[in-house]
Amino acid sequence: MNGNVAKDYKDRLFRMIFNDREKLLELYNAMNGSDYKDASELQVVTLENAIYLSMKNDVAYVLHDELFLYEQQSTKNANMPLRCLFYASDTYSVLVKDKNIYGTKMLPLPSPTFVVFYNGKQKMDEEGELRLSDAFVKKQENPNLEVIVKVKNINMGNSRELFEKCRPMRDYMIFVDKVRRYSQEQTLEDAVEQTIRECMEEDVMADFLKKNRAEVVKMCLYEYDEEKQREFDREEGREEERQNTLREKARADEEKARADEEKLRADEAFRKIAMLEKQLAELKE
Repeated sequence: MNGNVAKDYKDRLFRMIFNDREKLLELYNAMNGSDYKDASELQVVTLENAIYLSMKNDVAYVLHDELFLYEQQSTKNANMPLRCLFYASDTYSVLVKDKNIYGTKMLPLPSPTFVVFYNGKQKMDEEGELRLSDAFVKKQENPNLEVIVKVKNINMGNSRELFEKCRPMRDYMIFVDKVRRYSQEQTLEDAVEQTIRECMEEDVMADFLKKNRAEVVKMCLYEYDEEKQREFDREEGREEERQNTLREKARADEEKARADEEKLRADEAFRKIAMLEKQLAELKE
């Protein structure tokens, strides 16, 4: 397996699309009901794991004194508030790295907003919310630390208003949905090729796919290969667990056999002692 294989092509595709400031501003406007035009005002602060201790988020940017962290997720993850806390902490570290945090003057910070765009196969409400305080063992009426993450289901049939206002997000999900559906009836390679062909014909991410077709195909196929490897690893783990269970049962059976044998020897010894005691008693008589 290639050690650099993307764990989820949907993550990488999401990052590639919204790495474009114009598309990112379009998403911002759709999410916030605004109509800003100047994409140069966006300050992209997405973390890359090559720099920050394996911390990597999908999209992060600062606009008008607000910090937005967007994550695409294809699985439910109750730990997203904790992850967003880490992302925000590292991002703030970047933003104030040249300033004196030990000084008496308060450093201004952009207000954070955390959003997860969910497109997995498990059922989920169209909108939801996750809170860091839900993970606290000891509950507090007013937690001293809180992170609130908005979860938005972007599977087809959901988030229609968002799709109407943000074509890049709509096109992204059309692509993902096509790959998902077509791969159920044919090889993934054929499904991806059919999806790309149809999307270009239907003007769905057409310019993006013309520029990045080879990389998109590679991402999709590598994700499939890694998913197969993960399933193989899971099956290996299950087989090892079965073998361990069999070994434990064999050991238990062996211990039981030894215990039964010891009991038989003990019973035989007690029987012989009883016979000797009876014989001695008869001799005394």
